[in-house]
Amino acid sequence: MKKYLFTLMMVFFVMIGNATEKGTWTGIISDDHCGVKSANEGHAECAKKCIKDGKATVIVVGDKMYKISDPKKVEEFIGQKVTIEGNLKDDVIEIKKVSKA
Repeated sequence: MKKYLFTLMMVFFVMIGNATEKGTWTGIISDDHCGVKSANEGHAECAKKCIKDGKATVIVVGDKMYKISDPKKVEEFIGQKVTIEGNLKDDVIEIKKVSKA
């Protein structure tokens, strides 16, 4: 019986770990190379260059960085403060809506 209970608990924890979190995030669109240290509106040209050179597009919220699943949705906002509504899974945001903050 303990084996079954343990197995059930493990399945439950795996399901929790794979869950997505709906939410809203406000921050600066940047690149993952410079990340948190350069997340400001004066960094736009550098971020655009890094993203063009293959770095990942991110949103920096405070001291946390989240990758963007579809960078084309925020392409026009690089270096700007935005609010994103969407789903978060494994520090990657799937955008449902983005607007300038």
